[in-house]
Amino acid sequence: MSKIKVGIIFGGNSKEHEISLLSASNVMAAMDLDRYEVVGLGIDKTGKWYIYSGSKDRIKDGTWLEDKDNLTSDVNLFQHPVINDIQVFFPVLHGPNGEDGAVQGLLRLLNKPFVGCDVLASAVGMDKVICKRIFRDAGIPQGPFMDTDHNQWEKDPNGFIESVQRDIGYPCFVKPANMGSSVGITKAHNRQELIDGIKDALTYDRKILVEANIDCREIECAVLGNEEPKASVLGEIIPSKEFYDYQSKYEDGDKSTLIIPAQLPEETTTQIRKYAIDAFRAIDGRGLSRVDFFVERSTGEVFINEINTLPGFTNISMYPKLWEKTGTNYHDLIVELIELALDRSW
Repeated sequence: MSKIKVGIIFGGNSKEHEISLLSASNVMAAMDLDRYEVVGLGIDKTGKWYIYSGSKDRIKDGTWLEDKDNLTSDVNLFQHPVINDIQVFFPVLHGPNGEDGAVQGLLRLLNKPFVGCDVLASAVGMDKVICKRIFRDAGIPQGPFMDTDHNQWEKDPNGFIESVQRDIGYPCFVKPANMGSSVGITKAHNRQELIDGIKDALTYDRKILVEANIDCREIECAVLGNEEPKASVLGEIIPSKEFYDYQSKYEDGDKSTLIIPAQLPEETTTQIRKYAIDAFRAIDGRGLSRVDFFVERSTGEVFINEINTLPGFTNISMYPKLWEKTGTNYHDLIVELIELALDRSW
């Protein structure tokens, strides 16, 4: 049987570049080399593309660009023979220009199948503001939120602050609309922290979101599939800090506690798994997503937080861990994701 040629895309020019390298090296390590021929496609922090045929360990430690003997820098994505021969792409990218529909649109233009959500779902899933509006229309419960953009903020910062204080209150969370891995998120306990958080978030994106603080448990669910998606067992994150920020995820990973399966009433578990599939379908998801929820401690009420259409595959990432506890190991998960990409109607 001839091998399927898989193009693993990694790196990128977002602030989540290093997370992509960790994820991609893990995906490569899990791939069955009797079944697949792996082609590495790296993107540096300026957005330049390379073909990389060297060690996955050099991807992991970030030194792949120094491995000149295994690096092809003159890459025309539409004409290079190596890229033309790739049968399916696996974008292992995070953040803007990676999981927001940009690369997915490029792969569409190449007329090649790829792992994960298509252009629409990727773009919607990346934009927290648009996503919340879609979830609201789909009847999926969520906590109070407000949004603004750079132009509106510059025109009337006091008006927005007063609206947040009146309708949401403190503490609250400030987030860039289009970032992942908790990049740029701050928790505001007063007016000045709110102002500082908004200014910081606007350095990452032109749109920002302010959400109410909910005294809650943080629950995650993995979704896998195309027209008939399935939901994993649930996992709970107990962060090492006040909230599950970038440092808690990737620098203090051994200090944050992951509990799989999450210890919840059966009714709540069933409800969350249903909401996860509802959210996936609401954005027209394909392939995979991780859906994050809050369960309010005092009432047990469930709120959707966000959907991640291209979740991490690092050693501490929840998506593969959730499927492993559901009964699908890392190796089989990669196989299924590639098969889902090849089986889709393009």
